[in-house]
Amino acid sequence: MTTFHARPRVAPLLLALTLAAASACRRARPAGAPTPTAGANDQARLDSIARARTRDSLDAAQRARALRDSAALADAQRAARAGRGARDSAVTSARAVLVVPVYFDYDQSELRDDTRAALEAKLAILARYPALRVRVAGHTDDRGADEYNLALGGRRAAAVKRYFAERGVDADRIDVVSFGKERPTCEAEDESCWGRNRRAEFAVVRGGETLGSAP
Repeated sequence: MTTFHARPRVAPLLLALTLAAASACRRARPAGAPTPTAGANDQARLDSIARARTRDSLDAAQRARALRDSAALADAQRAARAGRGARDSAVTSARAVLVVPVYFDYDQSELRDDTRAALEAKLAILARYPALRVRVAGHTDDRGADEYNLALGGRRAAAVKRYFAERGVDADRIDVVSFGKERPTCEAEDESCWGRNRRAEFAVVRGGETLGSAP
């Protein structure tokens, strides 16, 4: 009797269990990675292109900056070389003007016109570079006594110093000395040679390093 009444209730029970298991299986299935959509792929590609373009722009800017820096350095080096060349040229020119001797007539210490013109060129340099100090050495030809020529050389050097001082050069910047006839530049016994020995010579004794610099 018992077996006859239990069979009708088994089928619904099995059906319910089957449905519950199926539902559980559907809920338990792990969530997979979302499948990329076509729009996401396009966006990723666009982002990649944008990043590449940004890198290219930065690289180009860096190269352009490097070229500008290199050109600026080359310009600065050229300017420095040109500046040094101009300064060296100015120093050479100023020294040449300063040291060129001036000449006197026989037995005279008065300044000739050509001597004054030469002293004016020196005066411009002395005025421009106030740190300069020069020595003026008086010389004579070999005619006459030693003592007389020594005094004559002194008068010639003093005449040059006086000329500078009267035109505003501090007298303390001008040293004078006489060598008389002891240091001739020419040994021949004729007027051409004697004329070259009757002179005042110049030497820079201080401040030569300022030549060529901005006053």
